[in-house]
Amino acid sequence: MLDLNGKVAFIAGAGTIGAGWGNGKATAVLLARQGAAVYGTDLNLQAVEDTKKIIVDEGGRCVVQACDMTDSGAVKAAVDDCVKQFGRIDILVNNVGGSAPGSPVDMPEEVWDKQLDHNLKTAFLGCKHVLPVMEQQGGGAIVNISSVAGFAHQVGGRVHVAYSTAKSGLLGFTRSTAIAYVQKGIRCNLVVVGTMHTPLVEERLMKQLGPEAAKDLVAKRNAAVPIGRMGDAWDTAHAALFLVSDEARYITATHLVVDGGLTAARPG
Repeated sequence: MLDLNGKVAFIAGAGTIGAGWGNGKATAVLLARQGAAVYGTDLNLQAVEDTKKIIVDEGGRCVVQACDMTDSGAVKAAVDDCVKQFGRIDILVNNVGGSAPGSPVDMPEEVWDKQLDHNLKTAFLGCKHVLPVMEQQGGGAIVNISSVAGFAHQVGGRVHVAYSTAKSGLLGFTRSTAIAYVQKGIRCNLVVVGTMHTPLVEERLMKQLGPEAAKDLVAKRNAAVPIGRMGDAWDTAHAALFLVSDEARYITATHLVVDGGLTAARPG
C-alpha cells in the first residue's frame, strides 16, 4: 500500500524554518519512507539540508538544492539537476507559500505582487518545467498545496486578501492543468489545508502579533476547529502521499480538504 519504490519526487519548499515539522519537510520525509528518492528545494539551503539529513540517516535517497521557485531559470536548473541525479521525475509537490495580512486598501502593491508570486507563480513554474519531463516518460502525479483561506474561511476576522486570492487561484490552475494532461498519464490534484500548527505559522504570528497576542490567536484557532485542534504537517503529508500514490490512480482534477471539519461547520 502507498508504495513509492522506484519513484522520484521533486518537492518544492522541502525545508522548515525553525524547530519542528513543516508541510514540505514532513512530506519529503514521508515519501522517502515509502521508498521514493527525493529531490528537495527550498529558498533556505540549511533548512532543506536538515530534511536531507533525516532522510539519509533513515537510509533514504535525497538530493537538495537552494532554489527560488519564483525564478523560472532557477526552477528549470533544479528540475534539470533532478533528472541528471535520478533520471526521471514521477512526483511533483508544490508546497511553497506563506501569507501576509492586508486588505485591498492597506496592502502595498509590492506585497500583493510578491504574495501572488510566492503562492501561485511557484506552482505554475514547478509545473511548467516538470510537466515536459513527465510527458516524455509517460506519466506522473502532481499535488499543489492550498489553504481553506482561499475558499470559505478567515480566522478571527484577519484579512489576507492576496494570500486568499492566490490559494483560490490554485484550484482553477490545478483543474485546468489536470485536464490538459489527463490523456498523457499525468494526474494533478490539490490538497486544501485548514488551520495548521507549523513552525512557519508560529514564527509568522510571533512577528506579526507579538508573543501574547499570538498565543491568544493559537488558542482561538484550536477552538475553532470542530475536531478540537489544529492540524499539523503530518496531516498534510499523508494527504499528499495518498494523492501521488498508485492507489489514487483514478483521481485527478479534484481537491482534498484536510481541515478537521472547519469549513463544513462554518456559519451559513
